[in-house]
Amino acid sequence: MDDLKQKITNIKKEFEEQINYATEEKHLENIRIAFLGRKGKITSLIASFKMLPVEQKREWGPLLQELKQFCQSLYTKKQVSLKQATGSSQQKKKLHFDVTAYKPNQQYGSLHIYTHLTQKLEDIFISMGYKRADGTEIETDYYNFSALNIPENHPARDMHDTFWLTIPGMLMRTHTSTIQIHAMEQQELPLALFAPGRAYRNEATDASHNFMFMQVEGLFVDKNVSMAHLLGTAQAFLQNIFGKNDLNIRVRPGYFPFVEPGVEIDCSCPFCSNGCSVCKHTTWIELLGAGLVHPNVLDSCGIDSSIYSGFAFGMGLERLAMILYRINDIRLFHSNSLNFLTQF
Repeated sequence: MDDLKQKITNIKKEFEEQINYATEEKHLENIRIAFLGRKGKITSLIASFKMLPVEQKREWGPLLQELKQFCQSLYTKKQVSLKQATGSSQQKKKLHFDVTAYKPNQQYGSLHIYTHLTQKLEDIFISMGYKRADGTEIETDYYNFSALNIPENHPARDMHDTFWLTIPGMLMRTHTSTIQIHAMEQQELPLALFAPGRAYRNEATDASHNFMFMQVEGLFVDKNVSMAHLLGTAQAFLQNIFGKNDLNIRVRPGYFPFVEPGVEIDCSCPFCSNGCSVCKHTTWIELLGAGLVHPNVLDSCGIDSSIYSGFAFGMGLERLAMILYRINDIRLFHSNSLNFLTQF
């Protein structure tokens, strides 16, 4: 019995001394393992106690229990004390933190070039009296083709050009002209809108083509709208987007099922006067497909084509961005290259 009391006294003294000298939580944890762990001194003492006769267990039990509680209590108090000391030290560091200190290699997020350019176009068109219109990217056969005067045997309906869905008559829109049809059906005349958005076509991806691309289209419908209104609007827009008041345009015949007559509008190169790599040394840049809205399109939207007329135009946002910022590969727009994306 006396030997046990002496062991308990020695363990208490040793534990208390080591606890008092502990200055870090890691050191404290090592002490706990050495005494209260599965192979610790107190645990081993309790394990040997289980082999004793019942009478000795009654005498030794309370003493061992008191030892364990004493050590556990001392450990807990020391643990709280060290945590408070650590917290106080960290708080002092915060108080002396220099908020003006330079931190190198700090990277910031930025808007995508699509967003930048769309916002720029929005500012231009709104200043010209247009309103922005948006629509769904999944469309019906009717709104994507039939309402736009594209008959059933037109090549654009072919499986090789259009992403058809498994739901009959549903597809990924091949142009943002679908937004114009919805607007002409739902909104009052006169109507002036521009519609930016994604379009999808089953094309092989290369430096100048992609299966998903951005389009921007414009529409104006009113009485007595003529080709002169279209050309004046196109020239004003192009002069604004390139920041060149002396920019000229030229018109070439073009075919689009939803306009008649159809034209393609080029602008004089804003970067040169004698030819450069942007205009391919022709001094002209192809940009817009346009024309007067076909009477069949107006009639399909419930607009009397004998009273009202209109013009429409469209362009690829990527092509415009590639010209403005001298980008030579359309695939960069959808890449995760921060070197490219953070330039805008």
